[in-house]
Amino acid sequence: MNHSHAVIVSAVEVPYTRHPGDDVTTEALLTTAIRNAISNAGLEFSDVDGLGVSSFTLGPDHAVDLAVRSGLALSWIMEDTNGGASGINMLQHAVRAIEAGDAEAIVLVAGDRMTSTEFQAVVDEYNVITRDYVAPLGMGGPNAMFAMLTQRHMSRHGLDETAYGSVAVSQRRWATMNPGAVYRTGMTMDDYLMSPVVASPLRRFDCVPPVSGADAIIVTRQDRVPAGRVAVRVRAVGGSVNFDLHEGDGLRTGLAGIAPTLWNRAGLDPSDVDVISVYDDYPVMVLIQLADMGFAPDGDIRKLAHRLRSADWPVNTSGGQLSAGQAGSAAGMHGLVEAVTQLLGEAEDRQVPDAHIAAVSGYGMVTYRYGACANLAILERV
Repeated sequence: MNHSHAVIVSAVEVPYTRHPGDDVTTEALLTTAIRNAISNAGLEFSDVDGLGVSSFTLGPDHAVDLAVRSGLALSWIMEDTNGGASGINMLQHAVRAIEAGDAEAIVLVAGDRMTSTEFQAVVDEYNVITRDYVAPLGMGGPNAMFAMLTQRHMSRHGLDETAYGSVAVSQRRWATMNPGAVYRTGMTMDDYLMSPVVASPLRRFDCVPPVSGADAIIVTRQDRVPAGRVAVRVRAVGGSVNFDLHEGDGLRTGLAGIAPTLWNRAGLDPSDVDVISVYDDYPVMVLIQLADMGFAPDGDIRKLAHRLRSADWPVNTSGGQLSAGQAGSAAGMHGLVEAVTQLLGEAEDRQVPDAHIAAVSGYGMVTYRYGACANLAILERV
């Protein structure tokens, strides 16, 4: 049977919160996101036969437990624990499953209840390297590693703090139009530069605020989309797990290797893009990924930072994690949900006019020093 292209027909976010009530559980966040995504797509639970889940705090339960509690009867199921790379990784698998006929409609969901206690537990038990070698030193999180990476990036490109402030300030400008962002008050460069230093040169607004929440999308076949309904086609999607990068200086991600192939596969290039979602655990990673994706073809990072600061370039239009918050593993889905929301024309006050093409990156799973996983999705409104 010749199946049509895979498309995304729904994207939702369970509102992020800094201080969840005692009755808020990871399971409740995920099941709410699933229910809302199915409803938003105009589907019934019986229409969904695929489920992908990413969560740091769902344990000891797994994807199959969530399926049972959600009342889903499935022919396809997966569980992904790759953090900031999980959303696009699950999308890549779901697209292949839909096009192979393994499922008719797949819901992908990611999220966590992430209080300070739960955040510390995730940080300390992130992987064996962290548990055995880093946590005993009292690291308390990745700030120190990315502070050193930012120092190296500053030196390599002749930048000062305002280059990274450009990322935080520009994203906050978008966040003021996003009622779901936890930081919605406008921020100037002076505000950024006056914020406390966390790990030099990182300041408070260079670090994502941990929140609780969840995100979800629905992937199905293009020929199942009701007539007249807008959908988002996945033009290209792929990823890289590159441990060789750990021998380098961290100023390049796996995106540099896969982006040219994916742009070619999509029949597009960076100049065609209307909306960009970049994984933004720290501002330095926004600049690095934008360059790796092809948005700085001349290699001028200062020009890239200036573009972010001086214009309403549609990068991380939700405010990104830096202003909207990082809901644990939902961080890997947040930018994807925002890009799809923009392409569906559902972004309300922050809607980018005539948004037709989007690029979304994922990055994550710090092993020794740097994130080992990177991926990219190129999307088109149809």
